[in-house]
Amino acid sequence: MAYIRKFKTTSGATGVQVCYKEGNQVVRTVHVGSASSEAALAKLVKKAQGIIDSEKGTPMFNLDRYNKK
Repeated sequence: MAYIRKFKTTSGATGVQVCYKEGNQVVRTVHVGSASSEAALAKLVKKAQGIIDSEKGTPMFNLDRYNKK
């Protein structure tokens, strides 16, 4: 499952990440960027949503090694 995480950085900007969870643990994060204004933040959130949408057709896990041939 993927979701968008927004957080405050030490400089006061808002950071945006795409986080991937497996069960209750975050297994991967992709840093999208940091924004100092609402307009820039909206662009980063839109970019993060695009990252999530582009990966929906791709499986999160490669289970080919478990398939018997």
